[in-house]
Amino acid sequence: MHPDFSALYASMKITETRFNSLRKTINNLKLKPDFIVAEFFYGYGNNYAGVNISNLDVMLHSLPKYSIDTKVIVLVNKEERQFADKLAELFPLHAILQLPVPASDMQAALLKE
Repeated sequence: MHPDFSALYASMKITETRFNSLRKTINNLKLKPDFIVAEFFYGYGNNYAGVNISNLDVMLHSLPKYSIDTKVIVLVNKEERQFADKLAELFPLHAILQLPVPASDMQAALLKE
């Protein structure tokens, strides 16, 4: 469901690097990216609901150690928006964008201070 913003990133002179798993993303945090754009998935019926809220918790716990200045933009389905808001109470999120995300919304999030 992750939209392809490659053209937007290129027009903004942002170098895009894609990882198809959070494990690979975490392993590459030492590269200190300016932004991470990630899809949010609430953890229905697993330990996410108790210990972690979503698929992003472990990565967000790792950010202060490896890449404290990285801004995280979360993409979420309308049905799970309330859970992403709970995640934002625990971790600093730069933006939460509801899918489908127009390129103009992503551009605004990337330009936001």
